Amino acid sequence: MLNGQRGIKRNFFTGKKLIFILIILVAISIFLISTYSSNKPLTAVPTCGDGTFYSTCSLDKPYYCNDGTLIENVSACTCPSQLSQSGNSCVSIYQSGQESSAFNYVLNGQNGSINVSLYKGLTTYLSILPKAINYNNGQPPMRADFKLLRINEPNQEVLIQPLIKEIQNLAPDDKVTQARIAISLVQNIPWGTSGKEVTFGGQTIVNSRYPYEVLYDNQGLCGEKSELLAKLLKDIGYGVALFYYPTENHETLGIKCPIEESLNGTGYCFVETSGSSIISDSSLIYSGGVMLSSSPEVILISNGISLPSGLPEYHDADVLASLRSKGSLGPINSYTFRQLENKYGLSKVYNID
Repeated sequence: MLNGQRGIKRNFFTGKKLIFILIILVAISIFLISTYSSNKPLTAVPTCGDGTFYSTCSLDKPYYCNDGTLIENVSACTCPSQLSQSGNSCVSIYQSGQESSAFNYVLNGQNGSINVSLYKGLTTYLSILPKAINYNNGQPPMRADFKLLRINEPNQEVLIQPLIKEIQNLAPDDKVTQARIAISLVQNIPWGTSGKEVTFGGQTIVNSRYPYEVLYDNQGLCGEKSELLAKLLKDIGYGVALFYYPTENHETLGIKCPIEESLNGTGYCFVETSGSSIISDSSLIYSGGVMLSSSPEVILISNGISLPSGLPEYHDADVLASLRSKGSLGPINSYTFRQLENKYGLSKVYNID
């Protein structure tokens, strides 16, 4: 009888232990479920390529987000202050002499093209704007001031927007792809001088075109093309700087990126604009065998978003730099080079201003 009572007690305590374990497991399950639910990302509100919510007017009037595509909608969004309404269109006083232009780009080895209308009237206006900036108290001229003057010109702003919106429409959910398209598009604009000169303080120098003029002429020097790319990336939302190399008299663009991938720890990745190249590749050899060896002046253009970590461009740029250092390439390295060449549409020649 005593042994039977012990068995009952043993089973009783075993049962209590089982219930206790079940309670602990239920509590853990509830905790895990609540934690997962709290960390689960909310469903993103759908937007167009510039961040405008569906069925909403963009900050860049008269654009409207129509099911993921930015379109002009004057009746819903009205016109910006620089433009006047004519029927269902917004019109600039400089919107005359219309020409259709196509701009090519390479994205992951695939060729693409964007068609936009450009206007002679605006280029005429830009060409006659004052070339000098008046300073007070003997302040010396600053290169950054002239850069910002050309990049932020307000009448240019509204007529360059159609190109920016086309870029954003091509990749509405991917800012990195928007940047890649803009970079390749500018790199594929031919390098060339306007041939126009201006005199400052007894010195004659080549006249620098505005970004819109570079588009209209479909050519530009390194500094001019860098300013155009700075304009496009700034309006897409990126942090942008310009790198000016005084010894080589050369200018390139810097796009905000992780510090470990940036040029000299500046926080901006090197982007050559004279020809097609890979983001962060600063080991280029220019015409005449020149390489950039001086320390660049960094000119901040805009604060904004950064390229993320882990882009394939960072790795590909390192591979290409390694291939350049080898001199002659064997069959395997030649194949790797051709793969990179096709992926990015790499240029044969890079020009110094």
